Amino acid sequence: MRSPFLILTLISIILAGFPKLSSAVEDVVSPEPVEDSTILDDADDSQINPARQAEQLLQIGEQQFANRQYQEAINTFNKLREIYQKIGNKEGEAITVFRIGSCYDRLGEFRQALNYYQQALNLRREIGDRSGEGSILNSIGGVYLQQGNYQQALEFYQRTLQIRREIGDKLGEGRTLNNMGLIYEALADYPRALANYQQALVIFQTPEIRNRQGEAAILNNIGLIYNQLGQSSQALTFYQKALAIRQEIDDKSGVGTTLHNIGYIYDQQQKYTQALEYYQQALQVRKEVSDRSGEALTLNNMGLVYDNLGKYSLALANLQKALGIFQEIGDRTNEGNTLDSIGTIYKNQRQYQQSFDSYQQALTIIKEVGNRNFERTTLSNIAQLLEIQKKPELAIFFYKQAVNVTESIRSGLSKLSSEQQRSYTAKVADIYRSLADLLLQQDRVLEAQQVLDLLKVQELEDYFKKIRGNEQNAQGVDLLPQEQKVQTDYLALQNKAIELGKELSKLQKIPEANRTPEQQKRIADLIQIQQQIRAEFNNFINSPAVIALTQKLNQTTSGENLNLRTLNKLQAQLKQLSENAVLLYPLILEDRLELVLVTSYSPPIRRTVNIKRQELNRLIVEFRLALQQANADAKTPANQLYNLLIKPIENDLNQAQTQTIIYAPDGQLRYIPIAALYDGKQWLIERFSINNITSASLTDFNSRNIPQLRILAAAFTQGSYNFTIGSRQLTFAGLPFAGREVENLAAIIPSTTKLIDRDFTPPSTIPKLNEYNIIHLATHAAFVIGQPQDSFILFGDGSRVTLRDVETWSLPNVELVVLSACETGIGGQLGNGEEILGFGYQMQLTGAKATIASLWSVSDGGTQVLMDTFYTELRKGNISKAEALRRAQIALINSKTSLTTAQRGRIVTAQPTRSSLAATVSDRLNHPYYWAAFVLIGNGL
Repeated sequence: MRSPFLILTLISIILAGFPKLSSAVEDVVSPEPVEDSTILDDADDSQINPARQAEQLLQIGEQQFANRQYQEAINTFNKLREIYQKIGNKEGEAITVFRIGSCYDRLGEFRQALNYYQQALNLRREIGDRSGEGSILNSIGGVYLQQGNYQQALEFYQRTLQIRREIGDKLGEGRTLNNMGLIYEALADYPRALANYQQALVIFQTPEIRNRQGEAAILNNIGLIYNQLGQSSQALTFYQKALAIRQEIDDKSGVGTTLHNIGYIYDQQQKYTQALEYYQQALQVRKEVSDRSGEALTLNNMGLVYDNLGKYSLALANLQKALGIFQEIGDRTNEGNTLDSIGTIYKNQRQYQQSFDSYQQALTIIKEVGNRNFERTTLSNIAQLLEIQKKPELAIFFYKQAVNVTESIRSGLSKLSSEQQRSYTAKVADIYRSLADLLLQQDRVLEAQQVLDLLKVQELEDYFKKIRGNEQNAQGVDLLPQEQKVQTDYLALQNKAIELGKELSKLQKIPEANRTPEQQKRIADLIQIQQQIRAEFNNFINSPAVIALTQKLNQTTSGENLNLRTLNKLQAQLKQLSENAVLLYPLILEDRLELVLVTSYSPPIRRTVNIKRQELNRLIVEFRLALQQANADAKTPANQLYNLLIKPIENDLNQAQTQTIIYAPDGQLRYIPIAALYDGKQWLIERFSINNITSASLTDFNSRNIPQLRILAAAFTQGSYNFTIGSRQLTFAGLPFAGREVENLAAIIPSTTKLIDRDFTPPSTIPKLNEYNIIHLATHAAFVIGQPQDSFILFGDGSRVTLRDVETWSLPNVELVVLSACETGIGGQLGNGEEILGFGYQMQLTGAKATIASLWSVSDGGTQVLMDTFYTELRKGNISKAEALRRAQIALINSKTSLTTAQRGRIVTAQPTRSSLAATVSDRLNHPYYWAAFVLIGNGL
């Protein structure tokens, strides 16, 4: 499936599963629909010389402009300008020169447009016309935007916005806010882009303004943001609204833009016939209105559709046409990304040298204009090309750069909604998995573990919208010394190309008729130097120096070239633990499962298990269903998963004399407890303590035995409350044995503070939490997939505290938070488990060191027995939280006790939390239904 990156126009695409990397184009509204460079907008209030001849020429020119007869309009306006110059009408001349610039702008002749806009600006300033000055500054910004010169464009727009706010020009303010949104979108600053668009939309929809053309433009651009974030259905909704308005007001240029964007949605969905239909409609409209830039964008995308259909000659022909137009009109951003697209075509045809040449030209231009999203994608495309060519060390080098660019983009996404951040992560996750996959193939296991840490942090960040992170995450993935040397040499060559490109672009913006002989000669020299640098790039990958570095890298990555500081830190932490502990990282890939094991005595160990993702997920679901039914056979699926997750590393665990497994599960593995895996004779918990973590880089592994237990225990035992979660109506009834659980806890630990039912309220509870080192909440809690605002802890008075509210808690003195009646994955469909690990990490963010929570609805009576045993063990002292939980679970496994009818209690309909389900065959507590649901997350050592 293609994961597009939509920014301004040209977008490169990464394909999941490595079949093919490609690029595509996503169009935005060029600034004209909402800027001031139309003769019917900002110039309307100007005073026109009443001379009859001037009036006639003005009417003719306006009509020609409205009919998209731009060249004819230029000729007419030039005649009009001569009249105004003769009679000394500076204001009329300013308006006319501005309109000539607008014609060149529509024709895509940006150098000429800038020339005339600058003349008009000087005239407006000469006569002190602030409104006209703002209009022209806005239009100049629009030209730089279309050329991909974002910083200059933003500078002009900010000057425009200041003027328009000073003079109270609300309509102009809306236009400029939109255009600034386009720039922020191009810079991957989606929160700012969306904020600007939404401010502009409010202005355009205001009754006293009601600008339909501007409204349609904004709706289209908001659609772009949603598409960029991977929310294609929302994007399509906005596009359709925009199309309806544009058709209603006969905005042909806008119709072409939105037809293109709808075609792109179908392109993403691999509905290529429908995509081509919309692209062809868009192309026809764009040719009719002489929209050269839009024509090139659509040609680019059509080329990529033909590429997907295997019609390479048609693909290349369309892309070459698009490239020629972009070069002609000076659109550097889209020139770079069309070169990226051409590189993909050559790659698909196995013309690898031509492919690398195109990608490298693209990357140089993209870095020159500062488009980070395109940069990340082209880096990934180069990495895949090198992987195809059996150059894994260099492929890893480029993948690492792509990941680090992605991390820098992600640092600016915190203002977006959680749903938008998750969509974005889904789009870019394949880069991380591709890098981790390739690193594991090269047995560079510790580096793969670091990449997996970054991905896990992303998932938690997306669920909670923010995360603490640490210095390691902010910096991305490390480059090894040899890679740093390659990067230094590569960047030196690239920076030289970028500087030359900037100089050449600046000179080429000067109209040819206005260039000096020296400038003309410099242009020719720069073009020749560029060709030489291009040859150097082509030779770079195969140069003796790079080959020597990669050979050395290949020889040493299994040993001294590992990040020894990171490895030494991990191993030192593992060694200082009283129990022999190892770190286990599974990675689910499409065609296999990779197991990464870090021990205290050796470099990381990698074991590969051949199983497809779909089959593994099926086994996970089967196992989870068996665990949730007290009369089901759980041993068969438990043994199947044991053979996949533990058996391949069994000898390694034995050699390390392992007592504790610190486990960082991936994807849907988060929904099952490895404590309940079965080797044919024993459950895994009978052999090892299990401690779940979010990622090694964010967890402190120091041993933290609790010297003196100070417990706050609260319970919801009576009453019933109804809530709506999403579209579901759910009932949460009191838990009779939760009261007994708290009473027994107080008997075991006499200093325990108890809060029952109406005494258990947020005001009476939350302020006291940090006075204790253990918080035990025997109440309902729900962790909802993808919705932290719906995830909650229920208090005894019916109040709910969401996981969003938990962000404000401060619990630095708390060693353990226990939720003894919670459930994850509410809604019946499994996600990727971010909500359960996310809850544990959210508690860590408050300062609490560890959390115990459950993965499914647990037995009321069974939980009481488990918790009684857990606290009895913990009270003994000199024992870790993970080991105390393990002993409690083993006590239930070895128990011959059955639940009484009273302990089973009553059944509560639609209660997705701690339940009182009656078993028909076995009420024996040794079934994993009773003991395996609870997992410890964080530092339980």
